[in-house]
Amino acid sequence: MATEVKVPPVGESISSGILAAWHVKEGDFVERDQVLFELETDKITSEGLAEVSGKISLQVAEGDDVDIGQVVAIIDESADGSSKPKEPDAVEPEPTAEEEPIEEAPAPEIESELKPVSPAVRRIAAESGIDPSLIKGTGKGGRVTKGDMLQSAKAPESPTPDPVVADPSPAPSGERTTRKKMTGLRKKIADRLVQAQQQAAILTTFNEVDMTEVMRLRKLHQEKFVAKYGHKLGFMSFFVKAVVNALKEVPEVNAQIHGQEIVTNHYYDVGIAVGTEKGLVVPVVRDCDLKSYAEIEGDILGYAQKARGGKLSIDDLQGGVFTITNGGIYGSMLSTPILNSPQSGILGMHSIQERPMAIGGEVKIRPMMYLALSYDHRIVDGKEAVIFLVKVKEGIEDPTRLLFEI
Repeated sequence: MATEVKVPPVGESISSGILAAWHVKEGDFVERDQVLFELETDKITSEGLAEVSGKISLQVAEGDDVDIGQVVAIIDESADGSSKPKEPDAVEPEPTAEEEPIEEAPAPEIESELKPVSPAVRRIAAESGIDPSLIKGTGKGGRVTKGDMLQSAKAPESPTPDPVVADPSPAPSGERTTRKKMTGLRKKIADRLVQAQQQAAILTTFNEVDMTEVMRLRKLHQEKFVAKYGHKLGFMSFFVKAVVNALKEVPEVNAQIHGQEIVTNHYYDVGIAVGTEKGLVVPVVRDCDLKSYAEIEGDILGYAQKARGGKLSIDDLQGGVFTITNGGIYGSMLSTPILNSPQSGILGMHSIQERPMAIGGEVKIRPMMYLALSYDHRIVDGKEAVIFLVKVKEGIEDPTRLLFEI
């Protein structure tokens, strides 16, 4: 009996993807629930599992575009494990008169060698020199994941390795450029950015915020916060709370255009942009008006870890009403973020720089950050956008306002 292996559904809005990698070879015997392939869609990367055991026949190649529900392999259930090729038994030579036979302990089985690794794991292994077989995998059946490799690569090493010296040899003649196929995620990012520019009247307004009070509170409470919650108190939770307060004051920014209708949202699910090796993703922190600072920080940390390990689900990315992006972590001083369609607003945070400021008739050095609000001018007027950004500024410069929602 033959069983078809089909591309599984991964979300209502996803109809196709790229078969990024096979974890088995043509003619391999596969076990039920074994990972067969890696599917890269325009939003997430997922895995395809074997529903039955048997001998597999591959129907598509790595890198092919595939549709949801498409047959990518066939498993012959009539085959059994005995059909797998076996290594010939080694023939031990008879000991000579001068040699006494020596009993040796059986070599331990190296389980990791039997478990395939993804192209991402192989690439990280090649770049970092880390042997995946020496890492304890957290994936299904103990398989080493990309996240495991990244975590291992971050671990401190001793002694300090020698600096890597770039190969000074020039590129071979005729190879001055490199071409590679766009990933599903990168194509989706490109399409959405162009769509946002074409379908919305995007305008950006700017302001600057004094980070003195937020930095003081973080320093004052950081040690106890970490001891209680197990993670740090960052800046992002303050900005999320300030955005929620501003959305309540200016509901037009919490509205979206659907066809000929304006739909105003009465919930506060805020997207947080996270950079990954494959591109930018925006997981959504739910019900930010009801969550504490610690819960928001915990959600953001969890999403960041999932994003960099390729473990985000479709539900993690859908339903946001507003987005916050922090270019400051890369050193950006000022930028104009593009809307995350169909949302009507996005807040850009930037790097904190000490600057001389006129305060109470005196010049004082203060840690300042530029803020940028891009908004859809079809639904949000300039006055409303400015008021919204001022509310965010007030909430950051005087965080007690956020406690009383004023």
